[in-house]
Amino acid sequence: MKINLQTDTLKELQDALDHLEKQTLPIQTRSALHNAKKQLGQFAQSHQLESDQGRLAALYRVSQSLGASLNLDEVLTQVMDAVIQLTGAERGFITLVNPENDELDIRAARNIQQETLEKGKLQTSRTVIQSVIDSGEGIITTDAQDDPRFAQQNSVIFYALRSILCEPLRARNRVIGVIYVDNRAQSGIFGPDDLDLLSTFAGQAAIAIENAQLYTQTDQALAARVAELETLSHIDQQLNARLDVERVLEIARHWAVKESGAQSGWAALCGDDSETLSLISAPHDETGNTKNRELLATLRENPAPIQIHPQDGQPAQFVVPLIHAGKIIGALAIIHPQGFTHASQEFIQRLAGRAAVAVENARLYQAVEYANEAKSQFISIVTHELRIPLTSIKGYNDLVRQGVVGEINEQQLNFLNVISNNVERMSTLISDLSDISRIERGKIHLDFSHFELRERMAETLTSLSHKLAEKRHKLHTHIPDDLPQVYADPSRLIQILTNLVSNAWKYTPEGGEITINAKAQDERVRIEIQDTGLGISEEDQAKLFTQFFRSESPEVREQIGWGLGLSVTQRLVEIMHGKIGFYSQLGSGSTFWFTLPTQA
Repeated sequence: MKINLQTDTLKELQDALDHLEKQTLPIQTRSALHNAKKQLGQFAQSHQLESDQGRLAALYRVSQSLGASLNLDEVLTQVMDAVIQLTGAERGFITLVNPENDELDIRAARNIQQETLEKGKLQTSRTVIQSVIDSGEGIITTDAQDDPRFAQQNSVIFYALRSILCEPLRARNRVIGVIYVDNRAQSGIFGPDDLDLLSTFAGQAAIAIENAQLYTQTDQALAARVAELETLSHIDQQLNARLDVERVLEIARHWAVKESGAQSGWAALCGDDSETLSLISAPHDETGNTKNRELLATLRENPAPIQIHPQDGQPAQFVVPLIHAGKIIGALAIIHPQGFTHASQEFIQRLAGRAAVAVENARLYQAVEYANEAKSQFISIVTHELRIPLTSIKGYNDLVRQGVVGEINEQQLNFLNVISNNVERMSTLISDLSDISRIERGKIHLDFSHFELRERMAETLTSLSHKLAEKRHKLHTHIPDDLPQVYADPSRLIQILTNLVSNAWKYTPEGGEITINAKAQDERVRIEIQDTGLGISEEDQAKLFTQFFRSESPEVREQIGWGLGLSVTQRLVEIMHGKIGFYSQLGSGSTFWFTLPTQA
């Protein structure tokens, strides 16, 4: 504004000197007048040069600041304030073109005081803006009221617009919007130089605006993707929380409807023969279900998503197959009166992939459960049926040993002892199998109570004393007098101690030592059984608690066993809320330890 007033003043002086020069004047006066005109011309050139340099310097400064932010609103505000500063306009607007529908959207509105204009003050000439967008060329008018291009436009008349300057924002050979500035009070505010300057600046501003738009779109897309991944992660947790096929399909249907904004949805499952299809989670509508089954038959022939557009009052449907290992195992569908966005369709397909995996996992889990149940039932029947003849064998064997049927010789006694030992061995096996079966089925019964460890330890060692004596083992026990009571099942604790001490006895050579220690440890009691036996190789340590595992070592194979004792012991300890472990070195003995709580 200031620059324009100065330019006008210089022009008025030039006109006044030209007028005086036409008058009859003395030679001396005319000479002075000529010198004055010359100096005025030089001053005008110098003033114009300084003005141009100042504007170019200002253009450089604001251009440098444009790349400081990638926030679209901040960039638009910077651009608008810079344009008003460079042109001396009263106010200005940036209008962007929506690429999806080509509608115009005023995204920035500022005045010369660098204030954002309220919605009620967004009076611009849409005709001027549309003309610039259509032509791709800038427009300048010194007085819109008298300009034949715009004087008859309602916006120009109603808003009393005068000086207008408008330049397209072009990025990659595409007009993405316009910069519009005006002055409603005065005419002749802008000149061709202002349009050239604005054109230069608009090219840089368009790049900055597009960069900010791309960053915003990328940021929004990333945020949307992160939000979707968080949702899918939550869905995965629900799908796999309980491995039940019908529940999995209902969860998938629920989330498909919720996230897509659908009206309803349904899910279906293929039978084991891959031909039978049953609707698991669907609206109670026989007519609709018949059509759904037709869609399922189509999917069976071509397992690709099916999109049905709304027509004749019928809603849109999007049906996605559930595919696992290249085989269709079901389908997931959503229904909406108007149709679905591309993003919704992609989400449903990703959800269907997760649901297919969860369905297959549930099926496998159910198959394993059925197999385990069948195995447990078989073991239960077998152990029950074996106990009857074993009890009879043991009873008659004891009667014969006692001489009830006549005197027996030494050889016969040896045979009877072999029978007795094998009956005991079989009884232990049956007992272990029965325990494993009950534990796996969750039907084992425990009687928890508080009791002294010392008493149960003495009972255990008494029952094993004859075995320890046979191999002349030295037994050491260290149980503090102030050891707190444990909270467990007394009979099951004896079973655990018997298994661990028996193992120490089996794999410790004659004359070896077995040491039992007990101590309090963080509201628990820790019991250790240490031996000077064979030790365990690193290879065998990894399999030690596996059912029926026995080492291939000849020394181990010499001992009678089924490889079930440690597995049962581990499960019993864990059921009683304890922990079990060991450390061992081949040839240097082993130490097995377990803990039991002291509080309920």
